[in-house]
Amino acid sequence: MASEIQAEGLARVKNDGALKMQAVAKGHQPALLVVFGEGEEDIVQTIADVIGQPLFLATSGWREGDELDGRVVGILNKNFMSDTEGRNYSRTVINTHCVAGGNAPDENLTAKCSYEYLYTRKPFFRRDVARFLSFVLGQIDPHKDLLKKARTTLISTTFPNVHAALPNLDILSVGADAVELRVDLLKEPLPDGSFSSVPSLKYIGEQIMLLRQRTELPIIFTTRCTNENGRFPMDNPEIFYKYLHRAIQWGCEYIDVELWLPEAIRRSLAERKGHSTIISAFHDFSGTFKWTSPEAQDLYRSGAVYGDVVKMIALVTTMQENYELEYFRSTIQANYTHPPLSGLNMGPMGQLSRALNKVFTPITHPLLPMIAAPGQMSAAEINSALHSMGQMPKLDKYVIGKVRSASQVMFYEKCFNELSLPHQLISVERPPRGSIEAFLRMPSFGGAYINPPLAASAAYLLSVSDAAKEIGQVDTVVVRSVGGQPTFVGENATWKGIRATLSRDFVPSAYSGRAALVLASAEADATAAIFALRSLRIGPVYTIGFRAHGPLASGAEPFRDLEDVKRPEQPFVVISALPVEKLQLVGPLLKLYSKKAKGDGNMVGKVFVDLANVPRKGDPLAYATSLGWTAYSIADVSAWTTVETLRLLVGQNVPYDFVRLASGRSLC
Repeated sequence: MASEIQAEGLARVKNDGALKMQAVAKGHQPALLVVFGEGEEDIVQTIADVIGQPLFLATSGWREGDELDGRVVGILNKNFMSDTEGRNYSRTVINTHCVAGGNAPDENLTAKCSYEYLYTRKPFFRRDVARFLSFVLGQIDPHKDLLKKARTTLISTTFPNVHAALPNLDILSVGADAVELRVDLLKEPLPDGSFSSVPSLKYIGEQIMLLRQRTELPIIFTTRCTNENGRFPMDNPEIFYKYLHRAIQWGCEYIDVELWLPEAIRRSLAERKGHSTIISAFHDFSGTFKWTSPEAQDLYRSGAVYGDVVKMIALVTTMQENYELEYFRSTIQANYTHPPLSGLNMGPMGQLSRALNKVFTPITHPLLPMIAAPGQMSAAEINSALHSMGQMPKLDKYVIGKVRSASQVMFYEKCFNELSLPHQLISVERPPRGSIEAFLRMPSFGGAYINPPLAASAAYLLSVSDAAKEIGQVDTVVVRSVGGQPTFVGENATWKGIRATLSRDFVPSAYSGRAALVLASAEADATAAIFALRSLRIGPVYTIGFRAHGPLASGAEPFRDLEDVKRPEQPFVVISALPVEKLQLVGPLLKLYSKKAKGDGNMVGKVFVDLANVPRKGDPLAYATSLGWTAYSIADVSAWTTVETLRLLVGQNVPYDFVRLASGRSLC
């Protein structure tokens, strides 16, 4: 059946109608041409540093050559415009535009570029640069990650100006997997005090920029038309293409493409979508739509041709229509493996479908000025509904072992309360020997965070993730149902927290093939860090204080004396898990490699991560920063690890910024 969903002549179309994304090849190094404005050379240098490549500033008439491989090329916008006539660049071309001057980007310039990055000088967010580049280069795939979740939600922002949402964005995002910007609800003020009927691209671009600077959630760019409860006019479909294509250039992770748009426009967007994901959307407000009609399946098939997700939403007036939707959903799932269906009913009678839908359920929040659609519910309301229907039973979630502080447990409870999760959190600080297995056998056991971690070889863990197996440690136990029976799965969230920290200000490929240095008093303190580095395709890993064994030993080389320390290339990243009594080792090493980098004329990169969670004399982070290293503390790693732990334990997303805001340093 799936093979019926095709589009003739569309390049890279799967049999099931979804465009195949071309993943970045392993070991592939980005080739960028960055266009910048007069006096804005700093943004090009930042991009080069985030990519992990040296910079070459080109002049008018430059030509590509082998000597520029492995370099970011920057060119002044006026020189680029004079050089582009008749040229096809093999590089990804990014136009950078600082919005501080109040001028809109040159439309002709934008049209000649693959992507466009908008930024402010003050404040400046390097992490936003890293996220943008990681996405447009295909080095991260948010949609692929979200497809692995049992349920996904999106928060629909309904503010006329994103500025109004920023103070509460962290709390608004709790429980959401993506944030939808309703572009049609934005109100661009005009000089006469009125508002533009359709906001300009300049205004929308700045709104996208502000939103992306303040959230790590994927952005869904939505232009809803008047017939589908929006404000965009339907008499000019080309404006939808213009705005949606620009959203792709801005690096929006999702674009919402309405199914009524002409097929030529939907095809053209699919052909040019880059790494963005298309949500093919259908809304019916007539109250007469029938899920049991042949039209419903025809609409799904039409949406699947160019959509990576098909969203179908109808206004209903009876409870029976929810059951008809569930039958339709089960029919689609039985006949088509892809794309996933997000099916919802609007109105008070349709709220049951919002609880039962598992793909991108739109949610609201009491702090939003208005709901985006009739009958919309908050994440907390959906969880309460699922519990009342027996779909989310009350379980005991454990924090076992060394709890960093009482406030850490309070933070987990705060998240449970914010999301209206029915579970009980139980803290066991000093479990008796062998008691963990007893906890797992309790009928109400729903998962556990364990510190210090268990050995991955524990006999009562019948299933262990590949990562936990290689690391040799389990810090999270998840309960999954297999054949109707609970199965305990050992996971490791720490390595994901370390990787997320390393990727915050650099694209993943920046680490590829580079050297790393890991310091620890025991191998067990370093295995999660080594695995995280391996996932980034790091080059040689040098160790001080321990020797790696097992699967992680490949490519790891211990330093034995001072000559070993001096011999290798400058490490791109140094990770320390040393206790306080061995702190004196860190500073001299950072200083040594800083001098070596300056002598070689290569200051690209340099990342320092301190994993010690005990009080320290002195401040290695401040010292590393003073030497030019990008430094991260255990607080950064712990916050990201908490994000991953909550995803594993309760299947809900709690953004990093909320973790840092609500927990302070209690997770250290």
